[in-house]
Amino acid sequence: MLQLLTVLRRPFVFDLRALALLRAAVAAVVLTDLGIRSTDLEALYSNMGVLPLQVLFEHNWNPYEFSVHSSSGLWQVQAVLFLIAAVAGIAMLLGYKTRLATAISWILLVSLQNRNPLISQGGDDLLRMLLFWGFFLPWGRVYSLDARKQPAPTDLKYFSAATIAYVVQLALVYWCTALLKTGAEWSREGTAIYYALSLDQVLMPGGKLIYPYPDLLKTLTFATYYLEKFLPFILFLPFWVPFWRILFVVIMFGFHAGISLTLFVGLFFLINMASVLGLLPPVAMDWLERRLVPAAQRLRPRVAARLAPLQSRLATWRPIKVQVASTLELSAGFHRLLRAMRNGLVTGILIYVCWWNFDNIVDPRWTMSEGFRWLGFLVRVDQHWGMFAPTVFKDDGWYILDATTVDGRHLDLNRKGAPTTYEKPESVMRLFKNDRWRKYSENYLFVSNTYMRPYYCNYLLRIWSENPANPPLRHLDVIYMKEVSQPDYKVVTPTREVLCGCDAEVPAPEAPKAAAVLPN
Repeated sequence: MLQLLTVLRRPFVFDLRALALLRAAVAAVVLTDLGIRSTDLEALYSNMGVLPLQVLFEHNWNPYEFSVHSSSGLWQVQAVLFLIAAVAGIAMLLGYKTRLATAISWILLVSLQNRNPLISQGGDDLLRMLLFWGFFLPWGRVYSLDARKQPAPTDLKYFSAATIAYVVQLALVYWCTALLKTGAEWSREGTAIYYALSLDQVLMPGGKLIYPYPDLLKTLTFATYYLEKFLPFILFLPFWVPFWRILFVVIMFGFHAGISLTLFVGLFFLINMASVLGLLPPVAMDWLERRLVPAAQRLRPRVAARLAPLQSRLATWRPIKVQVASTLELSAGFHRLLRAMRNGLVTGILIYVCWWNFDNIVDPRWTMSEGFRWLGFLVRVDQHWGMFAPTVFKDDGWYILDATTVDGRHLDLNRKGAPTTYEKPESVMRLFKNDRWRKYSENYLFVSNTYMRPYYCNYLLRIWSENPANPPLRHLDVIYMKEVSQPDYKVVTPTREVLCGCDAEVPAPEAPKAAAVLPN
């Protein structure tokens, strides 16, 4: 029985060095995310931007969620919170007070995501969950500032409920993505990637190169669907574990690199690449260590050197005093109790996460009642992996921010004030500052989000008027040139839809001053 358990746990035994690499990669992504978001402190996170706090609380707030970022509508307060998050991210990257830095990074990331849910995407869920499970992993045990204060570990292998949760979480991302893709264009027609590349809002140069080849797109569609559906199973095979893990990492790196070259998905591809680094087996970490780590800092020989005297000592060990032995047994028993409690907590949350993911996907009888959902929203283990699911979004198009000046001219604020034209831009994707704005514009289209439209319109008018070099405006229309994707490369004439219109506050002309009357 013990031998069977040893075999079954093989897929969940990890190299501490790989976990350290995972920590550094996740921290780097967190810092990159903060850097991108920090360019829009006022626009996306303050009361002067597109989602003031009163609108957030009225339309987008869940009473079980928390957000330190919603404590103030000032962008200056947001800047302080961003700075604290950056310090925590750097500490996590360097492995200084790693568990505390991980906890702070997770709390502030959850808080930031809750402040503006209109710009969130699937990668944000994964980044949040990596930090959550990382808190329970010893990813600061080696290759960290914390490790300098401790002796080298006697064994680089590690197994716990958290490592099981890590593997299951990675599998859930791809399994649920595939299970949610119920449209015929994924499983039968093979047209999903054709429609995805028909979306000019996300089309990258690499996507333009392969778009004209329907047979290739069909092959890639089926390859993507079945890859997501079946590849995660190899993570649970208890034999040839190093081989399967290296295969999974290589395929996932290639898969997400391909996505990054063809579709504008923000940090999604980087988050997914970072997420699989913890899977690297000892043979891969030995190879990386020999090439990247100075000889004096390599862990494998240090572990072997430390084990030698320990093994010698164990060979000549004699019983010590009963009182000391009892103390050691009590201490060891206490640590075993803490470890058991932690593993029990992680196991319970993992079961909850699996239930959340498979809720209403496999069988409607599995649906989670509302009375259980509060925990998912509170600690933000809620997740949804519906990337291009159940079918690919087909309401494509581009925005025209048609501003009318006081002297009657029409300018497009989306093109830095160039004269308004209804011609399709060469690259729609380049009209977006970053993927956060692209996601915001996607949510802007939905009828259920009409409440958000005037705030964006008025924000645009305000920032335009703050530049004295810009001509004064009288009115602004947010126009969407809708171009629904058609099968077989058919092209339709775009339709003009005015999503919102708002008037600018035009200052009244000054009354002419009376000429001064000079005395005779």
